[in-house]
Amino acid sequence: MAELLVERFENMPPQLRVAARFVLDHPKDVALMSMREQAHQAGVSHSTMMRLARWLGLDGYEDMRSLYARALRETAAGGTSRQGVEKGGASGFSTAGVVADSLAAQISSLGEYGNAMQFIAAADLVARSNNLFGLGLRSAYPVASHLVQIMSFLAGSNRKVTLVGDMAGQGLDALQLAGSGDVLLAVGMAPYDRTTIEVARQAARQGVGVVAITDSSVSPLTRIARETIIVTSNSQSFFRSMAPAFAAVEILAALTAARSEANAAERVRQSEEQLAAFGIYWKPPR
Repeated sequence: MAELLVERFENMPPQLRVAARFVLDHPKDVALMSMREQAHQAGVSHSTMMRLARWLGLDGYEDMRSLYARALRETAAGGTSRQGVEKGGASGFSTAGVVADSLAAQISSLGEYGNAMQFIAAADLVARSNNLFGLGLRSAYPVASHLVQIMSFLAGSNRKVTLVGDMAGQGLDALQLAGSGDVLLAVGMAPYDRTTIEVARQAARQGVGVVAITDSSVSPLTRIARETIIVTSNSQSFFRSMAPAFAAVEILAALTAARSEANAAERVRQSEEQLAAFGIYWKPPR
C-alpha cells in the first residue's frame, strides 16, 4: 500500500496529498486510530480520507485501516511498555520512559531490512565519492556537522569533506565547483527549509550525487536525491526529534568506513593525539 501511495502521490489533488502524507508517515496511527481522529491529525476532512481510499482502489477507509492493522499485528514484537504510572510517586518517570522507549524504537527500526538497504545503497555512493559535502540548516545543521566531523576521518589528502552553510544558511558557495563524482548529503525534515531544497536541486543539476536524510518518502528531498534514507522525526513531546537522524549519520559512517581503504580507527587515534599535544583536551590538575 505504501508503494502505491508513493507512486500516485504526485498525481493526487492537494488535499489527498496531505492525507496520503499522513498515512505514509504514521502507519501505526492508521491502524489504531479512527478515521475521524486521523483526519483531525492530518488537518483534512474525514471525507478526504474516504476519497483517498477510493483513489487507491479500496471500497472505503476501513479497508485501509484493516490492511495497516494486519501489518501491525504481523510485525509487532513482544516487550515491556510504559503504562503511564509514576514509579514510587516520582514525577516525570513515565514521561521519561515513554520518550526513551519511543526514541529507542525509532532508532531500532533503522536496522530493519528495508531501511538497511537504503543505508547500504547510500554508503556505496558515499564511499565512491571524490569529495563529500554535508548540508543541513536550522535544526538539521548539527546533524550535517556531525556527519562531516565523522567522515573527515575517512578523507585522504586528495579528498575533501566540507560542511556547507551554517545555521543561517550562509557559506553555500562551497558547492560552486562541485560536480560529477562528488556527493552532497542533505538533511531536512518537515517543515522543509527552502534553501536546503534549492541547494540540493542545484547540486543535482551540476551532476553531484545527492544523498538525502529526510522524514518521508514524499519529502521534496526524496525527489531530488539519488539515494534516500528515511527516518522518523516524531516525538512524544512538543518538538520534532533529530535523534534518529543523528543515528542514521552514524550508521552511514560505519557502513562507509567498511567500504573505505582508510583505517578510520587509526586516523581517529592520530587526530586525538595531535589535539592532545595542542592542549585541546581538558586535564585534571596534578
